[in-house]
Amino acid sequence: MMSGRPLSPDILAECASEHASGQSAHVPASCGFPHAGSGSVPVSGLASTPASEAAASGATARSVSQSISLQDVTLARGGRVVLSQISLAIPQGSFVGVLGANGAGKTTLFHALLGLEPAVQGSMQINAQPVRRGHRAVGYMPQMRKLIGGQFTGWSMVASALHGQRWGLPWYGRAGRAAVDAALAAVDAQDLAQRPVAALSGGERQRLLLAQTLLDDPSVLLLDEPLASLDPARMRETVERIHTLARARNMTVLMSAHDINPLLGLMDHVLYLARGKALLGTVDEVITTKALTALYGAPVDVVRAGGRVFVVAEGGGSALQEHDCGGCGAHA
Repeated sequence: MMSGRPLSPDILAECASEHASGQSAHVPASCGFPHAGSGSVPVSGLASTPASEAAASGATARSVSQSISLQDVTLARGGRVVLSQISLAIPQGSFVGVLGANGAGKTTLFHALLGLEPAVQGSMQINAQPVRRGHRAVGYMPQMRKLIGGQFTGWSMVASALHGQRWGLPWYGRAGRAAVDAALAAVDAQDLAQRPVAALSGGERQRLLLAQTLLDDPSVLLLDEPLASLDPARMRETVERIHTLARARNMTVLMSAHDINPLLGLMDHVLYLARGKALLGTVDEVITTKALTALYGAPVDVVRAGGRVFVVAEGGGSALQEHDCGGCGAHA
């Protein structure tokens, strides 16, 4: 984000790039529960059930309308196919943890869902509309890379994202100021409003970034590694805050992470990306030897030891993914 003014589409594209400044903005996003498709590896339960069937059966207490969906989507980055023929659909109000090793396609998927990188093939929708840039229904938090505008107050940092889909100099009328105040209140950050951003801790800055995503009252939150650089206690606190907000507002949340532990008991499903494919289901369905062997297309072992989950190649090779998982059993 360019500090001190709303985001234009071009500025927004720069902010959502791999070298984003770390501030958040409002742009389109999509992701979802897999239907059958060569890029989607079905598991038991909801992941293998078409959304239309779930809607007909009244299987959930929340609205079963699709918030975001992909149909036969292939994504490439730098000329390399990252995800191939993925078909997914997420009902409104779902909380989904997006997992996978570095390079698996998490950020590429997010950028495509934001309308910043076109799909090689397939279609993506948000609230039954084609994905596009500048979608006010979506709040987006990119990976935090570096601090820009450190002498801004917390209030000014949040306000700089107001109406970020528009060109022009910042202008905060009464309604705009009220929206910024409400966003700060929603994340319990009123006490940060007049403090310089440079003087804040990593956790406090993350609260301001989360407040930015709430401007314009989005129905979807797309959060790219919001727990990075936080200590374990702050990780859990952050996830709980996001979960509470999402449930209160019936927002759909996609949160990428490398550590599953802070999300346990709060997320509805896991979306695991590997080898150009996607696997979605509950933690017990996805983080298992059988499921991930099918996803990777090679023998994989899921080992739980010392409160951690390790996804390891056959023969004890290097870990493909490591997760903290307090209270897990010995083997899956």
